[in-house]
Parts: sequence; C-alpha cells; structure tokens
Amino acid sequence: MLGKWAKVILLTALLSGLCASVQANTTVADDDAASAPVAASVVALPDNMQSPVRVALLLPLRSSVFGAAADAVRTGFLTASERKKGNLVITIIETGDAAQDVLNAYNDASGKYDIIVGPLSRSAVTALVQSAAVRKPTIALAQPDLPDAADQHSPRQMVMMGLSIEEEARQVAAWVEHEKTPGKIFAVSTSIAWQRRAVKAFTQQARQQGLTVENLELSVPNNALSATGLAQLGQRIQAEKPALLFVALDAAQTIQLRSAIGNDVVLYGTSQLNPLTLAGATAAINAAANSAAAGTPPAADNRLPELDGVRLIDMPWQLQADNAAVMAYPRSVANADVKPNADLERLYALGIDAFRVASEIALQRSGFDIDGVTGQINVNMAAGATYFQRKETQAVYQDGVAVPVANQR
Repeated sequence: MLGKWAKVILLTALLSGLCASVQANTTVADDDAASAPVAASVVALPDNMQSPVRVALLLPLRSSVFGAAADAVRTGFLTASERKKGNLVITIIETGDAAQDVLNAYNDASGKYDIIVGPLSRSAVTALVQSAAVRKPTIALAQPDLPDAADQHSPRQMVMMGLSIEEEARQVAAWVEHEKTPGKIFAVSTSIAWQRRAVKAFTQQARQQGLTVENLELSVPNNALSATGLAQLGQRIQAEKPALLFVALDAAQTIQLRSAIGNDVVLYGTSQLNPLTLAGATAAINAAANSAAAGTPPAADNRLPELDGVRLIDMPWQLQADNAAVMAYPRSVANADVKPNADLERLYALGIDAFRVASEIALQRSGFDIDGVTGQINVNMAAGATYFQRKETQAVYQDGVAVPVANQR
C-alpha cells in the first residue's frame, strides 16, 4: 500500500506550505527558473454592466513547475466568476517563474488594475511583501517565507489567502487542546521542509496552550521511513505512553508508521493525510456499498482503511459534498487519462474562494465573512493592516475515507 501512494503528486505545499511540491508533497524548487513571456487575456464585461472594477489575475500558466497549479487556480476563479461576475472585468496575465519577473508584472498591473490576484508561489509572495510595492488591494495566493522575528501581519491592502500547512497545524493544536487528553504529545515529522514547518507551528501553538510537546524527526532512506527510527519510536511509545501523536506526514508515511507502532495511540494530522478527491472517495464508498448489497466481492478501490481513526484537518471541498457552498460550484474536470489529484482540487477551490474575496473587496467592504469552499473565511481590512483567517473542517478516517466529525470545535 505504501508504494501505491508514495508517488502521489501533491502540489499545494510547493505554493504555500500547505502541501508540497510537484515532486511529492514536500519541498519544491523556488522560482528561479527562466522568465516566461508575459501575456494577457480578458474576460469581457456584459454590455449592461456599469462602473467596472478591473481585476488582474497573475499566474505562471506556462511554467513547467507551477503550470498545473496555476491552471487549477485559474479554472476555479473563472468558474466562480461565471456564477456571479457582478461588475468585475477579469484580465489574466501570464508571468514567468522568477520572483523578479513576477514583481515586474505586479508593478505594471498595479498601475492599470483595481484589484490584483496573485502571485501564486511562496518565493514571489515573499519578494512582494519585502518590496513594499503593495499599493492596490492584492489577494496573495500563497504564504510568504518570512523570518520568525518578522511581522506576520499582511501589508496594508494585502490579503494572504494562500493555503497554509502551518495554519492547519495550529488548528490541529487548538483541536487537541479542546479534547483535554492528559499527557505528553509526540510531534513526528521527517526532514522535509513542509513537515518541519508543520511541526514547528503545531508545537508553538500547543505550548502556548499549556501542552507538553516533544518533536521527533524520522529519517527517510530510500523514500520510506527508517525501520530503525520506527522501532525506536515504538519503544518510546510503549515506555512513555504519550497522549497522542501529531503526525506531520503524508498518507503513505502514516500508513507505514501505523504498521510499525500499532493503532493504540490516537493520531492527528493535516490535510496531507487525505490524498483522495471528494469525488473519488464518494465513488469508492458507493462501489463498496453496491458490492455489499449484491453479495459480490468488493472491487479494488482507493480507500485507506489503514488510517481508520486518524484525525485531520481539510477543506469543505474535500470533505463535505452536502455543504451549501460546495454544492454551488461544479467539480473540476480533468482529462480522462489523468489521475485525480487532491492538491489540484484544493487549488481549484482556492481559485473559487479567491474570486469571492475579490468580489467582496470590489464592493468596498473592509470586513466580511465567507462560507468558503476552502473553509470559513474572515477578512478584516479596516485596521491599517489586513487580517485573513480560514477555519477548515475537522475530520476522521472511517471505512478508509476522511469524513467530517460530528461535533466541530
């Protein structure tokens, strides 16, 4: 089973630290590739529309590294615009990969457009924050890499709405605190950058809440967790009886960990424990139910029963087919020969919510709440600095798929 998921492509951490890279939901090369030519396309305003608000969507659509992610965001953004465009005129501007190329495109766009959506990569957002060039309402689609000592508040007029593995980890820490389970917590990761960021964010939040956390890092020789490290972890669990484990791992690694330490200790983690799309999970559940009703052997499916009981955070788009916001938009459509990709679905959902935030800003609302497909969103731009918060959905694995828990905290 491990080999089955070890090659799953997870893109989101590449962009924002939420997930990972084009290679494998881990780190990804920063945007130092050669710049691509800048091009633009315009989504026209209906004839009966007045006082247009000009929106620039900056995306590296031709990038070999970011192209698939950019296309998913663009598709989600335009899908949402088809349902409620209002007075927005959307111009799609293609950028290169390099941070300076993106900065040049941003500076040019800020003189021509009222709202800017982008950049998409962590390095480009970092460069934009450090450039002090933000002078128009800007919706960043990734989180910046800033020193710990840096001010973590967004620049004035900049909404940082990129998906964030760190914020998920903090929400997991708050969830754990509500459970009031006494005892030490082991926070487990490997040396992969997004995993270290997740453990750091979880540990800082948990300790602020008065919890005791010890960080444990496993090595990954030959792309699998070290058998020696897992054996040592199992021995420590037997000796110290931790209350729970926070696992900053992906699904395949967590399956390997569970096979080594057993199911007695409760595991909590991030959305990277859920490699299934909502459509894929639903289809697998329905197929299993039909097989059971017909008395026939179940067909092979993508469910992960090895993770049953594991708790995690993920977005409504990935968990809640009956959510009103999720039901309002069609699922993304991939080529028949392309394997469904959960991280691309998350980026498609990010595009939907980015349009909805842009629509609220276009109405000159300084503070607003959105029941988003990526989570419950709160934006406040009234206090001189912009604050963005997204609360995702708590879930637990049942019958091999992640489902929302009954009582959300």
